[in-house]
Amino acid sequence: MRFTTKLLPSLSGNIGVIQLNHPKALNALAMDMIDCFTDTLDQWYHPSNQQVRCILIKGVDREPDATPDKRKPVFCAGGDVKAMYESRKSQPGHHGQGQEGLATADFFRKEYNIDYRLATSKQIPQISIWNGVVMGGGAGISVHGKYRVATEHSLFAMPETALGLFPDVGSFYWMPRILKGGLPAYIALTGHRLKAEDLLYTGIATHYVQSQDLDNLERSLVDASMITDSALSDPYAAVLMKFHEIPPTDPRSSVLATHRPMIDEVFSIRDDKESKTMEDIMAKLQQLSDEKHDFASQTLGTLQKMSPTSLKITLEGLKRGAKVKTIGEDLQMEFRLSQACTRNEDSDFMEGVRAILVDKDRNPKWNPATLEEVTDEMVEAFFGPVEHEWVIPKPTDPVTSKL
Repeated sequence: MRFTTKLLPSLSGNIGVIQLNHPKALNALAMDMIDCFTDTLDQWYHPSNQQVRCILIKGVDREPDATPDKRKPVFCAGGDVKAMYESRKSQPGHHGQGQEGLATADFFRKEYNIDYRLATSKQIPQISIWNGVVMGGGAGISVHGKYRVATEHSLFAMPETALGLFPDVGSFYWMPRILKGGLPAYIALTGHRLKAEDLLYTGIATHYVQSQDLDNLERSLVDASMITDSALSDPYAAVLMKFHEIPPTDPRSSVLATHRPMIDEVFSIRDDKESKTMEDIMAKLQQLSDEKHDFASQTLGTLQKMSPTSLKITLEGLKRGAKVKTIGEDLQMEFRLSQACTRNEDSDFMEGVRAILVDKDRNPKWNPATLEEVTDEMVEAFFGPVEHEWVIPKPTDPVTSKL
């Protein structure tokens, strides 16, 4: 088994606990963490496993040695895209075609393997504790699980369009199935940051527990895991409901709930007789902005900062993801997109990472610079096959999608 101090797997009772332990990077998933994660799941999902009956995933605080009032909770801020940027700059090879041995392919391939296995294993329920930031890859290792616990510190977002990428890790599959109306497109395109009340309103989170109660919650879950009565194959729901509370801000008054009529009007794409384009969305926002709707003006301003290419492939990905039959099909599509985004050294992905994470000037120069310049043919090319495709992992236990 491959080990790293950045990820700490352990057993507590009959619960397999995975603690993300990379606080300097906000627990972002690095390659060594993914390798350790993979080997851990190999053991816990193996048919011979008789001990692990539940998987609990959590993160270490950003300042774990600080006093409780000064700690900064974090779950996982995503994947280490900066490392992929540096690899694309320095590692020779045929990037963008899924070639093994290249970080731009290996990272996505291995990450998606984990996401797929977590999403499809029905034998072992998964609980994720979203105490802090949950973004990108952090959503991939948690949102497909059965239970997602928000706290007062939760901050969930898929901000990839600002990086010249797209919401991946199965987002084109789970978003159209968990979220309704205009919410999938709104959240995916804008990268809007969701707090606990938004997560409960949308159903992305299944429970809310105050952070001060998390230790007691975990102890109670461990106790429940020791129950041997076969009639209680999943005793964790009752424990979670015992600790579940209504957050201080009522979900019915969350930002998304407050602006839901406008979000649905602008961003609903699934029920239209004629599928909406990004140009349609921007035009409607401009109209509402001219009518002095502040929310429309703010949303328009946000989208105008995003990569035009990312916006278009994200919208198309949502449409296609709503139609695929399985999470595996969706991840195959997303792997192709990931390779297209890393294929060229001057891609929007490379420029976005440079501007946001490397030089930090926060002034990316997108190419093409406007939506009108991103043609349908260019978008279609992102969805085309690659030489070395992502292959659905061989299951180690009966699998089914839970979404």
